[in-house]
Amino acid sequence: MKPRLLTPEDIKSLQADIPEWEVKGKSITRNWQFKNFIDAFGFITKVAMLAETKNHHPKFTNVYSMVKIELSTHDLGGLTTLDIELAQGIDNLD
Repeated sequence: MKPRLLTPEDIKSLQADIPEWEVKGKSITRNWQFKNFIDAFGFITKVAMLAETKNHHPKFTNVYSMVKIELSTHDLGGLTTLDIELAQGIDNLD
C-alpha cells in the first residue's frame, strides 16, 4: 500500500497507537536508554535492518547508551502511514 500523509485527526490518535512516541512538528521521536554502548548499537542495527526492508530510513542519534530515533517521510512532506508502520515495528524490537 502506498503511504499517505496523516490527517490532523490521525495525528491526534497517535497517542493510543504508539504511546511511547512524541509528535514533534512533522515527525515523531522516541528515546531509549540501554545499559551500554554495545546494547545501544545492537538495537540500532536491528532497526536498520527493519528499516531497509521497508525502504524507509530513520534519523538516529546515539550517545553512548542513549538512542533517539526520528521518523518522517520527507518526500511526502510530513508524517505518513509508513512512519507509523515503522514505529510499530521498532516498538516490537525492544
